[in-house]
Amino acid sequence: MSLIDELPGSADPDTLFEVFAGWAEERGITLYPHQEEALIEIVSGANVILNTPTGSGKSLVAAGAHFTALARRERTFYTAPIKALVSEKFFELVKMFGTDNVGMMTGDASVNPTAPVICCTAEVLASIALRDGERADISQVVMDEFHFYAEPDRGWAWQVPLLELPQAQFLLMSATLGDVRRFEADLTRRTGKPTTVVKSVERPVPLFYEYRRTTMHDTLEELLSTGQAPVYVVHFTQAAAVERAQSLMSINMCSKAEKDAIAALIGNFRFTTRFGRNLSRYVRHGIGVHHAGMLPKYRRLVERLAQAGLLKVICGTDTLGVGVNVPIRTVLFTALSKYDGQRVRLLRAREFHQIAGRAGRAGFDTVGQVAAQAPEHVVENEKALAKAGDDPKKRRKVVRKKAPEGFVNWGEETFQRLISAEPEPLVSRFRVSHAMLLSVIGRPGNAFEAMRRLLTDNHEERSAQRRHIRTAIAIYRSLLDAGVVERLPQPDSEGRIVRLTMELQENFALNQPLSTFALAAFELLDPASPTYALDVISVVESTLDDPRQILASQENKARGEAVAQMKADGVEYEERMERLQEIGYPKPLEELLSHAYDVYRRAHPWIGDHPLRPKSVARDLYERAMTFADYVGHYELARGEGLVLRYLAGAYKALEQTVPEDVKNDDLKDLIAWLGELVRQVDSSLLDEWEQLANPSEEDGVPVAIEERTTPVTANARAFRVLVRNEMFRRVELAALERYDELGALDGEFGWDADRWADAMDAYWDEHDDLGTGPDARGPKLLLIEEERGLWRLRQVFDDPAGDHDWGITAEVDLAASDDAGRAVVRVTAVDRL
Repeated sequence: MSLIDELPGSADPDTLFEVFAGWAEERGITLYPHQEEALIEIVSGANVILNTPTGSGKSLVAAGAHFTALARRERTFYTAPIKALVSEKFFELVKMFGTDNVGMMTGDASVNPTAPVICCTAEVLASIALRDGERADISQVVMDEFHFYAEPDRGWAWQVPLLELPQAQFLLMSATLGDVRRFEADLTRRTGKPTTVVKSVERPVPLFYEYRRTTMHDTLEELLSTGQAPVYVVHFTQAAAVERAQSLMSINMCSKAEKDAIAALIGNFRFTTRFGRNLSRYVRHGIGVHHAGMLPKYRRLVERLAQAGLLKVICGTDTLGVGVNVPIRTVLFTALSKYDGQRVRLLRAREFHQIAGRAGRAGFDTVGQVAAQAPEHVVENEKALAKAGDDPKKRRKVVRKKAPEGFVNWGEETFQRLISAEPEPLVSRFRVSHAMLLSVIGRPGNAFEAMRRLLTDNHEERSAQRRHIRTAIAIYRSLLDAGVVERLPQPDSEGRIVRLTMELQENFALNQPLSTFALAAFELLDPASPTYALDVISVVESTLDDPRQILASQENKARGEAVAQMKADGVEYEERMERLQEIGYPKPLEELLSHAYDVYRRAHPWIGDHPLRPKSVARDLYERAMTFADYVGHYELARGEGLVLRYLAGAYKALEQTVPEDVKNDDLKDLIAWLGELVRQVDSSLLDEWEQLANPSEEDGVPVAIEERTTPVTANARAFRVLVRNEMFRRVELAALERYDELGALDGEFGWDADRWADAMDAYWDEHDDLGTGPDARGPKLLLIEEERGLWRLRQVFDDPAGDHDWGITAEVDLAASDDAGRAVVRVTAVDRL
């Protein structure tokens, strides 16, 4: 029976508590004292700040809060820091309360947005709070992982609901809040409700701490032999996590029976990339890798294997896969310092406890262990001293290894200090933006009074408040100058003395803030241009967030190629260095789009919050006629292939959502279909999740789990034609550049090695001086396709300078082999003149 069936007819606090506690008990759950205390306060109408360790059942308290709101016929919101957690909670709450009662809003997708229980990101809730304030239909707010309040870029979204929703009851939850007396007093003052802090340092699964001076291999072998697995080995870079997994392959992790169980669970799972093939070796050995740069399907595989208890060691980053619920008995720190993007520094207490708290999960372990590995140079010095024994002369002769350059010193004292340290107080990250002013001006009432209250009664220091006021005044003046807002001579019927002069887009400032600019920019493009479809993609890409790792790799690649060419041309060193400063990653249409953006911003000043970012990733991938794996290899992005996929999936969704039908010609439709199919064949989980959230499917009221579902690549004929066209055109490009070794690598298995390609092309070069690779050369008119059952016969015609079009590549496409491989499998049969 679901929780919704237990709703009592009365909202009496005692009844609500008894019914919910009884429901939990029927499922074998005995409430901890802190859970009972928090639930009693919630049903009594108080705000609650729940500061209890990881694994202590905060999610159950949240469920009790939603249950209470439903019983009162009130609307309740659950927020989390990332969309994946919002999605996960959405499905959990649907099981508890049914599909009619639960909705979700993430900015990308909305499901049942008028439901009484809403799961959303903090930014979505902040936007509603700014737009509607105390008029918002929100009676209760559950904010999970509330320590994100202190995140530099996103913390404002966790503060705004506290400031703008005085009618709501709040439940703030985190394992690492620090001193919360300020929040306790502030919530009570604003909401008029008592606020209770429920804090417990006692974990359901107690932790034991240990500082290790043995080598990493010795430490892990001891942990494994004493039954302390699964072990999460925490690193502070993705590269270090992968390198560690490789280094541990020499340790015998699993028995044959355990390896057989791993193989059985993996089944026919497709490891389609170079990193995936390495991961296959690791997990079959009992070693997992988990970090944000992996493809989602690989992370989920590791999670499933871990949840089944089949992985002995998981090498990951300090994020521990935020929100992933896997049983970890031991957390092993490889360091107590990290690079934070600006400098190497010691871990903060909050960071340490957030990671350490993952050890020892309730329901799996009776105890958990947290270990820290001494620095490598310290371990080696200890070994050398131990070898010298007690002889003072030998000990004096030991040459001690020095710490590596840039090392921030830490040791056992650091470890002990972090264990006993309270998390640092949460720091306010309030921020003023055009979107904030427009949202407040758009609501009924006196916008000046509302903004004055928001700017002077937030959590900032007075000096920071003065800066925010000056920023708000400058933004307001820009809105007036642009005619976006106007002063009214007297208040209107809803009490406004200033109002908007235009309608804002739906989900303003949440989903693709620059989408309205993109619509205007499409009108600047020439539909007759051979690059029109790619130019539309460039407009959309310029509105997306920068994938910095990809752009840095593009720039490094471009500079490396430029240096090689300049050296070959005899350019002097100083001039080479000067020229290099002008070389960056590709930015198609930069001049056109930048000018258009400046013009558009004069009439729409708020887009100044969202800078234009010209770049080429999806377009670059297409123009290079590469597969996903080729592209990742070309830019050496194997450790960040998940980032590449997320960006491409985001570009596909933006193209689907932003580009109107009347802008899409056949070429653009082909490209959009190609991009979607490419993403789906690499890892369907991102698009499946997006589509499932937009159109949830269910069985017996329970959402269907998102699994890897491999759709035959030939099923989408439009997309498959583009994949075939790209495979053929890639061969044209390589032939034009006389890169016969690369052609041999593509076609050697079918008898076309580098020498055979060179011989075939020599005959072409005897007749022509050039081989075209422009838009016309790659167009559909020069690719002839004869479709037969199970086989396509191809003729890729060369764009020769004489225009004879009598040379080309003859090939076949095996459809069954293509479906198995998830890409177009092309077999060259001839390169000749007809």
